[in-house]
Amino acid sequence: MATDYDAPRKSDEEIGEDSIEELKSRRNDKNSGKVDEDEAEAAETFELPGADLSHEELTVRVLPRQADEFTCAGCFLVKHRSQIAATKNGLPYCVDCV
Repeated sequence: MATDYDAPRKSDEEIGEDSIEELKSRRNDKNSGKVDEDEAEAAETFELPGADLSHEELTVRVLPRQADEFTCAGCFLVKHRSQIAATKNGLPYCVDCV
């Protein structure tokens, strides 16, 4: 059986639902795009800068500086020896700080 690709794909009921007048009425409805959300519940998940985190505990293991690492005199980060770019006044600087 042959298929008519030029035939409309929507039924008459679906075409009536998307009429211009109906779309305009939906646009004027102020609650149509509003999402129901509890403001108090949403506010509980936000972390404010400077919040008191004294009750939080660290869950990472901190290791001391290893023999093949150095502390950059510019950014004070511990980096691998392969990252040494220069030494100024006897202090090592990393590639990023030079």
